Amino acid sequence: MKPGGERRRVVVAWALYDWANSAFATVVMAGIFPILFQDYWSADASPAQANLRLGWANGLASAVIVLIAPLAGAMADRAGRRKQALLGFALPAAALTAALAWVPAGASLPAATLFTLAVIGFMAANLFYDALLVGIAPPARWHAISGLGFGVGYLGGGLVYLLCIVAIMQPAMLGFGSATDAALAAFIVTGVWWALFSLPLAFLVPEPARERAGAAGLAGGLRQLRATFAHLRAYRPVWLFLLAYFLYIDGVGTTIRMAVAYGRSLGFAQTDLMLALLITQFVGFPAALLMGVVGARLGPRRGILMGLALYIGIALWGAFIQAAWEFYAIAALVGVAQGGVQALSRSFYAGLIPAARAGEFFGFYNVLGKSAALIGPPLFGALGVWLGDVRYSMLALIALFLAGALILTRIDPKEDPTR
Repeated sequence: MKPGGERRRVVVAWALYDWANSAFATVVMAGIFPILFQDYWSADASPAQANLRLGWANGLASAVIVLIAPLAGAMADRAGRRKQALLGFALPAAALTAALAWVPAGASLPAATLFTLAVIGFMAANLFYDALLVGIAPPARWHAISGLGFGVGYLGGGLVYLLCIVAIMQPAMLGFGSATDAALAAFIVTGVWWALFSLPLAFLVPEPARERAGAAGLAGGLRQLRATFAHLRAYRPVWLFLLAYFLYIDGVGTTIRMAVAYGRSLGFAQTDLMLALLITQFVGFPAALLMGVVGARLGPRRGILMGLALYIGIALWGAFIQAAWEFYAIAALVGVAQGGVQALSRSFYAGLIPAARAGEFFGFYNVLGKSAALIGPPLFGALGVWLGDVRYSMLALIALFLAGALILTRIDPKEDPTR
């Protein structure tokens, strides 16, 4: 096989992992699990209490990633075991996802436990997936290949989710006894899909060169982590941006993970909520491309601020929503804001960091992005319980987006980064 053909095969194998794991992000994290958690596993609780339970599960998973990811990433870099680490987290998480199908009604704690562990595996595996990019192609192609994975992920996740919705809406047609049976079977389908399409990466994507392992790898990982923290403190615009990003991307993650549960707590039908998420899924990718054009013309910071302003408007509308058509409209707006904020944040950050240290600085960026929804979901659920109405949960989103935007306005891209 020609070298070019070999490289293309490796790139496709790498991108197919995005196709694989996006099924979990869409079907489980955002779509079907929040509905079943409230209606099937937490039927004994009020909607606000069920949201609080789900919020704590999401927040706990993100907290674990924040604690383990920097050191685990540094150790995997030095030991040349990024792919092994990815599969070591992803495959057990896929099995835990499938196991959700056998959790009985009313068992909210076992369901939340399996979900939390699966989310930890999903987010941890993504850290190593991103790191494998640098070894499969030259730097000039990283943006294009990253975009390929991004687009393939939207399509793969949307396809599995569409199939699951069809099964839930027409369970008898596919041999299921009820819509609930079809929804539970969706976890098996998602787990198998995730594991199956991870195999091309397992067999075709090469590991980076190995440096050290064992205790030496641990010591080297700790030294690398300390050095990265020291470098980060020296770049004022960078750490200011990371603080802003931590806040507003947590709001983005909370919106993704809690929107369906919120809509269900307001009494909207399951099918309306699932179709709304499908709208978000397919609007997000073209919106990201469009916002890229906006960012090129107006500047990425201005584009991010526009997206955050749209998110604040969405949260305000969501607090007063009454009809299903409003949920559809909000879902489309979330798709526009989500794709644009994520895409422009990466390009804005790339312009702030020193090119020679791009790898280590993007390590922090990826940890924050992949651990999104650390404080938002618990706060989202708590406000609904404390204030006696789930609609007050929207205050959590508004606070995160507003705080992130205010810090973002204090960053001058032309400032001396070490000042």
